[in-house]
Amino acid sequence: MPSSSLQPGDKAPDFCLPNQESENVCLKDFKDKWIVLYFYPKDNTGGCKQEAVDFTALKSEFEKAGAVILGVSKDSVSSHQKFIEKAGLSITLLADPDLTAIKAFDVWQLKKFMGKENMGTVRTTFLIKPDGEIAEVWNNVRVKGHAEAVLEKLKSI
Repeated sequence: MPSSSLQPGDKAPDFCLPNQESENVCLKDFKDKWIVLYFYPKDNTGGCKQEAVDFTALKSEFEKAGAVILGVSKDSVSSHQKFIEKAGLSITLLADPDLTAIKAFDVWQLKKFMGKENMGTVRTTFLIKPDGEIAEVWNNVRVKGHAEAVLEKLKSI
């Protein structure tokens, strides 16, 4: 199974991407916070919607633990706006159509689906410390229970 080459202890690559309001959001903007940075394949698809809904449901718990949630896909700002509206999301989604952060975090990889191979975003989550160091990496995420597992890890650190 594909997985990111980034590991706990590595420095998280910096990036600046537009959010759903077309405002630039940079990793360095969150120096005093924990960051849950999750990469997902596509807006408004089953697993991606469930993952975003699960993170939204736990957003206040993450905030109490000093963390911000950032979702990243190669979808456009307008796609993110529609996704947020349709799914009732309250988390921040970042548009990365040029694959800047997706490639920097090494989650753009060869995937196999129904016998076909193609390049795509591998569902991966990074828990990043306030100093920018990666604390934990979840590769090839299975959506069910994932947001809860990330929250538990954050609370245990």
